[in-house]
Amino acid sequence: MSEAGQKQHWAEHEERGSFLLMKLTAWGVKVLGRRVLSPILHGIVLYFFLFGRSARRSAWQFQQHLAECSQRPDLRPTTWRVFKQFMAFADALLDKLDVWNGKLRLEQIEIVDPANLRDQLRGERGQMLVGAHLGNLEVCRALAELGEKVTMNVLVHTRHAERFNRLLGEAGATNLRLIQVSELDPAIMLQLSQRLDRGEWLAIAGDRVPLHGGRNVRVDFLGHSAAFPQGPWLLAGLLKCPINLIFCLKGPSGYRVMLEPFAAAIEWRRSDRQQVIAQWTQRYADRLAHYCLQAPQQWFNFYPFWKSDDEPST
Repeated sequence: MSEAGQKQHWAEHEERGSFLLMKLTAWGVKVLGRRVLSPILHGIVLYFFLFGRSARRSAWQFQQHLAECSQRPDLRPTTWRVFKQFMAFADALLDKLDVWNGKLRLEQIEIVDPANLRDQLRGERGQMLVGAHLGNLEVCRALAELGEKVTMNVLVHTRHAERFNRLLGEAGATNLRLIQVSELDPAIMLQLSQRLDRGEWLAIAGDRVPLHGGRNVRVDFLGHSAAFPQGPWLLAGLLKCPINLIFCLKGPSGYRVMLEPFAAAIEWRRSDRQQVIAQWTQRYADRLAHYCLQAPQQWFNFYPFWKSDDEPST
């Protein structure tokens, strides 16, 4: 691989791959259905496992850190366990088919919401949900379509947001919209504030550092330093909205959506902003680690998560 190719940001591969995979999935919803598409997607992911050395290494590293941090020898990585993590990813893609095709009903999802956050979904002003690439974010987003009928604005860094929106519309999603937030310029901030004022909700993943760098902070995650984006916590502070966590994990009897309040408000002064952001990011990383232990095979960040920017590519 050329030096330029080695230095290419993981998110550029992710962006192209996600869009192509979503096009395939949207086409499969209309034409093939899950039964026919299942062996195709599993074959694609098998190829990804066999020839994606960096992805295999990344999954192995995650499992190793999780086993060491939790002191659970049963979680130590093996080739079989890494392969199962890849296959769990294929199953999650197939479950997205059911979400987009309306085959997943609200009754099939167990919602764990001890703070009754769902009662606030129809409030006068919206709030923010922060998730992760653990389990199936698509099922979390399906709550907007299946039950609450609230508008969910999913904040993404992809440059293909509008094309994703067209595909979502073709798949039947009417209460879900992707908004590109690569730069938090005044126009974007005004748009997001207006959407909150209309009672719409914002959703964002808190575990992906955006393309072209972006603001990030390094905190402890599973016993090792990892870069997390500052975006969710900066946004919550600037928009003056409450922030909540949402995770959706698959178990033997189906999906469980966990909702929990995280911060009624995030406030800082200019002099202590970095410190405050780092504290909230560490709290998020700790909760993410907690849920990783509940679903150790459902971590779907297949890139060097603990790699610092100044480390050489291998």
